[in-house]
Parts: sequence; C-alpha cells; structure tokens
Amino acid sequence: MSKVMPIVDTYAVGDRGMCRTALPSPPHEPEMKRLEVPVYAQGDLAELITDLRAILGPSSGLDAAEVDVEALMERVRQYNEHNEHEWAPYALADPTRGYTRNGVDDINKKANLLILVWNPGRGSMIHDHANAHCVVKVLKGHLTETRYDFPEGYNGEDAEAEFEPHTMSPKSVTTFKPGEVSYMSDELGLHRMSNPSSSEVAVSMHLYTPPYAAKFGCHIYDEKSGKSHKVDVSTLFSDKGVKCDPWHHHGTA
Repeated sequence: MSKVMPIVDTYAVGDRGMCRTALPSPPHEPEMKRLEVPVYAQGDLAELITDLRAILGPSSGLDAAEVDVEALMERVRQYNEHNEHEWAPYALADPTRGYTRNGVDDINKKANLLILVWNPGRGSMIHDHANAHCVVKVLKGHLTETRYDFPEGYNGEDAEAEFEPHTMSPKSVTTFKPGEVSYMSDELGLHRMSNPSSSEVAVSMHLYTPPYAAKFGCHIYDEKSGKSHKVDVSTLFSDKGVKCDPWHHHGTA
C-alpha cells in the first residue's frame, strides 16, 4: 500500500467562515464576568479554564518571560481527554479544510485556548510562534510534530530578510497519542503539525500565551527554500461552540 503523504494547508490564513480571536465581551456583559467560571464550559473543562486563569493572573499585560510554562503544561496534562462530551461542542470540523481552529476561551486576554480538528492526512505549514509559548494536548487520534531549525541566515529579528534559499531538513519527528502533551516555542525552532492517519480525524487542545500570534500574526516557511512570509492568524472557524459568520474579502478560500 502506498504511503499517504500529508497535504499541508496554510496556517489558518484567510479561510472564509472565520471570526477574530479574543472577541471582546458584549457591551451589556460586565467585564468582571470574565473572571467567573464560563457558563458555556462544563465539568473538568470549566475547572481547567478557571485554573489557567489563576496561573496566568488577572487581566493585564504579560511577557513571554513571565509565563510559568511548567505549571501550564502540568495543568493541561491533568485534563481528562476522555471527557469528549465536554470538548466535542467546540470541535467543529469542515471536510473542505485541512483543519479548523475553534476558540474556547481567551484566558483573561492573556492566552488563547483552542480546539483544533485535523482532517485525515492534513496539516499545517511550517511556522513560528511569534515569541509565544505553545502547549498542545492530543484529545483524539494522533498528531505528528515535525521540527526544524530556523533557516540558515535567519537573523532572529526579520523573518523575511533576504538570504540564500536552501531546503529545510527536519531535525525531529514525533507522533503524539491521546493524552500526551507537547511544548513548542521559537527558542526550540519551528514546527509543523499533521494528522498521520489516512482515515481518522484528530482533535487537539492548544494553549498559546501570550496571544502574540493572534494579535500580530506569525510567519510560515517554505520547506524547499526556507523563505517565509507573515500571515494573519487572528481568525477562527468557531468561537465558544458557535460557528463564525463568513469572513468576506479576506484571503483565499
């Protein structure tokens, strides 16, 4: 049987049918409600959100160096991935896309908690994390992480600076099963995530903090040349279990 090669899609670039992350509270809702247990989350998921809010602190500025990564990873690890009745309402899928990004909570505006649904054989482009921390837990299926070093000649400041094009070679490939947690940051390099199955959907929970990518965008990289360009990743397929309105005049289909 021939091997099914993952088909990669841009890292959530301009898909129609999406909405902005970290949406502000409706005018009629007091801001203090953002610190309460979310009424849309149930059981252990609500407790997870409450604990993540406590770890990250009240709504204010946050620098990447101030994040207690170990505490966040341990708390995400403790969440029971078998509670599918809790996270399934946020796992909205679309067979026409490589994967969907579904918002769960913005954690005091200090982080983005998302549920991603990966269609069989599909994945992300190689990308950075805009100097933020990324914690991923597989909830269902399997995810393969392929890591890369930043391209030779990358100066750490301007990802789009001119340099000699060259092929980017993977430095590690790891497949995670349900319940396993991974961590990624720009200090560790670049990565792409993909669903290795040719028939099964994969679902994962992602925590990004600070939410730099949603605010400022990130860079995706061409594996054949190492060249990069900045993309907008502030859009979602759904938010808090509700599919977002079509996003008109925004990028590609």
